[in-house]
Amino acid sequence: MTLALLALPFAMQAQTKFHDVEANDAKGAVKSITTSMMGQSQTITFTQDGKQENLKNATYDENGYLQSAEVEAQGMSLKATYKWENGRIKTQTTSAMGQEMPMNYVYNDKGELIKQTMNMMGQEMVIEHSDYKYDDKGNWISRKTSVMGQSMEAPRTIVYY
Repeated sequence: MTLALLALPFAMQAQTKFHDVEANDAKGAVKSITTSMMGQSQTITFTQDGKQENLKNATYDENGYLQSAEVEAQGMSLKATYKWENGRIKTQTTSAMGQEMPMNYVYNDKGELIKQTMNMMGQEMVIEHSDYKYDDKGNWISRKTSVMGQSMEAPRTIVYY
């Protein structure tokens, strides 16, 4: 019993208050994620309690899962809302210029994101992910992404606290 009580503070520290890291398809004490796609680099930073730093007007449920937020993308302000299932995003709906664009997420039995589907103005767009490579903490650092027949390597760098 004493051992269990001693382990409790360490177990509590391992769980962050917010789950924005998971919303970015990672886990653990992540300080930043830098992705690179088609020559464009983007870095997302997180606080030690797991909150993504560049989100505006973010709302969370009682368990710290992101429900909605505003983000800046290509000079526009977008609002995104999230639906979660089993600790993973199931649907992200982005609202911009009066349009709502839901993106559905599909995972394999290992928990890897393998497909995202979006209805863009009546046309279904499919993004597929495969060939994952992982770091020693279990987060992916490279994957192949295919969009409309174009396939590319999608590397990312993760810095931990």
